[in-house]
Amino acid sequence: MPASVSASRVATLLGSALERSPAYLGLADGLRLLISDGRVAGGTRLPSERELTDALGVSRTTVTRAYGVLRERGYLESRRGSGSLARLPVPRSGGADDHLLSPGAPDSPGSDVLDLTVAAPVAPPGVAAAYEVAAEQLPGYLSGTGYFPSGLPALREALAQWYDDRGLPTDPAQVVVTSGALAGVALSGRALVGTGDRVVTESPTYPNAIAALRRTGARLTGVDVDPDGWDVASVEAVLRQVAARAAYLVPDFHNPTGALMDPEQRARVGRALSRARTTAIVDETLTDLAVDDVTMPPPLAAFAPTALTVGSASKAFWGGLRIGWVRAPLDKVGALVGARLSLDLGAPPMEQLVLTELLGRRREVLADRRAGLRASREALVTALRTHLPGWRFAVPSGGLALWCELPEPLSSALAGAAERHGVLLAPGAAFAPDGGLERFVRLPYTRSPDELGVAVERLAAAWADARQSRRVGTARPTLVA
Repeated sequence: MPASVSASRVATLLGSALERSPAYLGLADGLRLLISDGRVAGGTRLPSERELTDALGVSRTTVTRAYGVLRERGYLESRRGSGSLARLPVPRSGGADDHLLSPGAPDSPGSDVLDLTVAAPVAPPGVAAAYEVAAEQLPGYLSGTGYFPSGLPALREALAQWYDDRGLPTDPAQVVVTSGALAGVALSGRALVGTGDRVVTESPTYPNAIAALRRTGARLTGVDVDPDGWDVASVEAVLRQVAARAAYLVPDFHNPTGALMDPEQRARVGRALSRARTTAIVDETLTDLAVDDVTMPPPLAAFAPTALTVGSASKAFWGGLRIGWVRAPLDKVGALVGARLSLDLGAPPMEQLVLTELLGRRREVLADRRAGLRASREALVTALRTHLPGWRFAVPSGGLALWCELPEPLSSALAGAAERHGVLLAPGAAFAPDGGLERFVRLPYTRSPDELGVAVERLAAAWADARQSRRVGTARPTLVA
């Protein structure tokens, strides 16, 4: 039996929606926003027309016409015996994914392939409402060119305030808005690194950052990170030995291990960067995703004043926003803006307005995000301990994935076998700047608990196949997010 929502609860959630004229359109738009925003989940049975009429104190015709509008727009489905069920419209393209991101997945919208190469959750409640607010604000910008190479002033001010609140005083002039975090990493690389320069990265680390930094002509040197964290002595030694121009670091819920660098480690790394005259590119994409109740350390840039700090809306809010930023010392902002003008002329104003609104509601929106990740992480951990007890992993206090150590170095073989069982995986080698890591695999907990349970059952069968074949897998190449 589908879940249901009471008429009185709907009336409370609607607020002032009925003040719009005509009332049926106000009611339809209010209900549409509740459904698209996730406050009324898809599949929930809405109150009957009679119940909602009584609760709202409107005419039956108003409710009937509003429900009719929702059916026409694809937000409501009427089933005999089940009443009126909330739903989200199916995209006209027939699917919600891009074949370039998941080239191994069948194109059919009915495919049951589970893609675990992408560590990105769906949008939490609150994102659709932010788009509604942004759409009301956008006309005020249409009389201009729409180009903001540094970013909308309101967004830069909000981001500067966020850094201030975290113990890193920041002037809005230090913030450059980009088209996502990866663009921020690429932009930082262009501003700092030339052909042949050394760049230190963690190993493992984010595969797309590896690719972006290599495109600058840099030579990468890895320093080991495991789920227990950083060997800071090794970091200090490598920085001292290789004379690196830059160092790409993910100190907050490290991708893919989930490790969190503590304040003492940050202070030591900051001093080592200063001694080596190495500029850190600090990736804070996952900073907001503390799944457990943990006290977050100050930003690494508080210990490394020359650092460029990259942030993003994609993991905390929604990947479709495609808005990131770089917080830099004032004397490096000019180089950043100059480098970005050879790539693009700025991020879209609409999405910048959306993010500005979301930052003002950060606590509420992120509470929903963290609750969903907590449930999915628990489901993944339980399923792995049940079906693959030989796999070792630490449960991180935040982030989006488990970094699993396999009993045998068969990560690529597993990826090939998993695809045949309907699961797409990124093998450990994808996260290795220097090669190797065949004993590891990253498992995101960004899908629903039920989907993750199915995925692990399939992985158990794929693991048996991989161990039996003991050969390099033939998985198609995938982009990793």
